[in-house]
Amino acid sequence: MGLDDDIDKLAGIPAFAGMELEALRVMAFSADRLALRAGDVLFRRDEVSDAGFAVLSGSVAVDASGHGATARIVRPPALIGERALLIETRHPAAAIAREPTVALKIPRQLFHRVLSEFPQSAERLRQALSRDLRQFVGALAAVRKGLMPEDEAPGE
Repeated sequence: MGLDDDIDKLAGIPAFAGMELEALRVMAFSADRLALRAGDVLFRRDEVSDAGFAVLSGSVAVDASGHGATARIVRPPALIGERALLIETRHPAAAIAREPTVALKIPRQLFHRVLSEFPQSAERLRQALSRDLRQFVGALAAVRKGLMPEDEAPGE
């Protein structure tokens, strides 16, 4: 896999889809390339997270339970730990390669540098996050309304 392949994979990740080609190039070139074997731990639950991981090939089991029973299988192109790209956080789950896997470790510092150097990409990301947040709040409001008795509905 070459740099152009990595850029194509990054462009296929929804969080990065609106980013400029040159921004993706900087990220792909500057990120740490990880070659994982089956069973290798990408990160453990509750570890401090300072990076997001772009899965380029293979698959990763993401398990919040600690028992493997509820693992979500992530296949490329995908991003794991995206919150860590923006804020200080801890991993809410463990991530373990299920097969030979290639991932890019994108440190928060690199991601912030890319956003400052490519303001159009930063604005597109802001718009996408804003849209996603509005949809999430709308879905929560619908759930809340469905759970409340009719005589307790807000605004009545």
